[in-house]
Amino acid sequence: MTDVDRRTIIATSAGAFMSSLIPVAASAAIDPAPVGKPGDFDFLTGEWRIHNRFREGEKWIEFPGEATVFAILGGIASVEELRIPARGFSGMGLRLLDVEKRIWSDHWVNAKSGVVAVPGQLGVFENGVGTFLSEGEGEKGPELYRGVWDRITPTSCRWFQGTSRDGGKTWDDSWFMDWTRVC
Repeated sequence: MTDVDRRTIIATSAGAFMSSLIPVAASAAIDPAPVGKPGDFDFLTGEWRIHNRFREGEKWIEFPGEATVFAILGGIASVEELRIPARGFSGMGLRLLDVEKRIWSDHWVNAKSGVVAVPGQLGVFENGVGTFLSEGEGEKGPELYRGVWDRITPTSCRWFQGTSRDGGKTWDDSWFMDWTRVC
C-alpha cells in the first residue's frame, strides 16, 4: 500500500469517527480553555524513533519504539501509528479538533482490540505544552489521567502520562516517551 492510499484510508476513517466521537468526549467533566486551533499537532507529522521509559510495579523498564504520524483534514486531525516491536505492542492515536469548541480530543486504538477509546482525553496547547485530561474509576476510587506533550522542537518532543488520585493536586507519572525525528 502506498503512502497516498494509506493517507486516503486514514482521512476517510478519521472523518467518519469525528462526528461521533467529539460530542461524547466533549461531555466529559474535564473543561480545558477553548484555545485549540488547526495545526496544533503539525509538529508531530513525520517518522519518529521513540525511547520509552515505563514503570511496571516498582521497576522502570526501557525499550525502543517508532511512530508514523500524518496531519490530515487541514490540520484538525492527527493520526499516529505507534509500533513497539520489543513489547509486541502497536496502536493508533487519533487526535481531533472540535473546531467549534476549540478543544482537542485524543483517542487511542489498541491493535489487539481495534476499539476506539471513548471518551478520549481532552486538552489544548498553551505556552508550547499540550495537556490532555480524562476521568476514570481506579481500584481505589476516582482518578484523573493526564497526557502531556512538551519539550517540542523541530527534531524532538516528549510525551508522558500520569495518574492523580487527589483531584490533580499530585501526579504519579509512569510512562515517558522521548521522540526523535527520523524525517
